Amino acid sequence: MDYAARLSARLRSIQPSATVALNDKAAQLAREGKKVIALAAGEPDFPPPSAVLKETKAALSSGWTHYTSSMGILELRKAIATKLSEQNGLTYDPATEILVTPGAKQALVYAALAYLNDGDEVLAPEPAWVSYPEICALAGAKYVPVPTKPEENFRVTREALEAKVTKRSRMIFINSPCNPTGHVLSREELTAIADVARAHDLFVLSDEIYEKLVFDGHQHHSLAGFPGMWERTLTLNGFSKIYAMTGYRLGYVAAPAPIIRELNKLQQHSATCPTAFAQKGAAVEPKSVEATVTRMIKRFEKRRKLMVKGLAGIPGLVAKAPEGTFYMWLDCRGITNDSRSLSHRLLEEALVALTPGVAFGQSGEGFLRLSFAMDEATLEEACNRIRSALVKGA
Repeated sequence: MDYAARLSARLRSIQPSATVALNDKAAQLAREGKKVIALAAGEPDFPPPSAVLKETKAALSSGWTHYTSSMGILELRKAIATKLSEQNGLTYDPATEILVTPGAKQALVYAALAYLNDGDEVLAPEPAWVSYPEICALAGAKYVPVPTKPEENFRVTREALEAKVTKRSRMIFINSPCNPTGHVLSREELTAIADVARAHDLFVLSDEIYEKLVFDGHQHHSLAGFPGMWERTLTLNGFSKIYAMTGYRLGYVAAPAPIIRELNKLQQHSATCPTAFAQKGAAVEPKSVEATVTRMIKRFEKRRKLMVKGLAGIPGLVAKAPEGTFYMWLDCRGITNDSRSLSHRLLEEALVALTPGVAFGQSGEGFLRLSFAMDEATLEEACNRIRSALVKGA
């Protein structure tokens, strides 16, 4: 049977995730007995906060394993509303304006399917997360990259956005702190994005999953808090990165009630609801995990400094400290402009898995993304392996 011929045109337009593919290849090499250091995927190596684990175990023990409300349990939505109010200055009604989803990525898919038609266009500053273009394609929309430059610290300007706006523009995707570059959008940049969105009546999907991971005095600002933006912003976040709850698959989106109502229809007919006991685990008071989160951030900051020092002085490689996230955006243009071949070379010769920059758009060519969400000893070994492979091959 010709399965490919029967595949939908929509799915044929979608490429596999580069980060997942590299992680799978690294896992395969590990199964073959090779000691691979996998720094391609963004997964914290810490356990979830003890308060989360305690509530998760209690939920399982008490039989909390059945369907919940499709929007998520009200207890969790109230906790999210409290967090957004106290930490982001945003006010949402937990009963009607917050949807809990099986991972933040799912919320992004819902938003695209709900508000994009065939041929609609989505603007996104690039380099950008690998799933943005594919999710646009899934909705039948056109992904329109807005290139940023490393020489300008990946700054987003109104002029660059305006140059890409057409009559088919419907939405802007933003991510701050940014995966992969680590850039944190300033108030000036967010004001520019808000100006363009209001001027052209665009929705903005604000992916804030790395909001707590900021360094060197940089500050995260939620776009929905800017004048005229609450009603046109979908704020995405979740528990995977800063609570180290990746396997829980739990995220959320906050937006005006009419938007949440439509996104919930998609959830009802796909996932039905988020996992019950995972929701119970996440529904802890935000203040109860503050100390754990603070310790985690300090460890990430220590690792960030370790990586800058460990990769310094390698010919052709520039390793700058990111403003946020747990990724380093390695400038390899002094070695090659073919990031895929360099990524494969490092995996084969150094047994270190890094993501090629071109996976994050053409603006990322000549770079590699490295996740430092790994223990310090492993990161030091990774630096030594990378140095050995690149110096030997210079």
